Amino acid sequence: MHETSLQDIGKVPAELLAERLEPVRELTKTELELYEIVKDRATGEHYLHYAYVHRNVADMSAEESFHHLLPLSSDSVLGLLFNDDPYAYPEYWRSPFLRNGPEGYYVWFDPGQPSEEALAELEGQRIREKMEQFKRNGAFDEASVRKLLEELDPRE
Repeated sequence: MHETSLQDIGKVPAELLAERLEPVRELTKTELELYEIVKDRATGEHYLHYAYVHRNVADMSAEESFHHLLPLSSDSVLGLLFNDDPYAYPEYWRSPFLRNGPEGYYVWFDPGQPSEEALAELEGQRIREKMEQFKRNGAFDEASVRKLLEELDPRE
């Protein structure tokens, strides 16, 4: 019996992944990150598994683990195993991948579609650049501050 590909399931239960995925080769492992190639026993499909631990600075005891699974073609598996192809997240994760979400499920995420988080990050970067330019200019008079505030929050 041929099982359904994980790529055809919209919301994948973590238990299903635990049953079907097996490690093939560890690529990198540190205290906070893991990259490994895993294989779906049911379909033979391969995935790049990226796991990382986030430590909450405000609550030193709180740690959260996050997991991402990027589908790999046969050529990509060979490239990772034998050619040292790059695989770092997020730089090389340009196609849809599974990421763990609330309530024990993994959901598909398309990095081609900017998320609210990504848009907020871009806005933060824009503000940071404006602030750095303001500091470099060295003019801190009222007119300069007013101009900066208008650039940061244009009310059209």
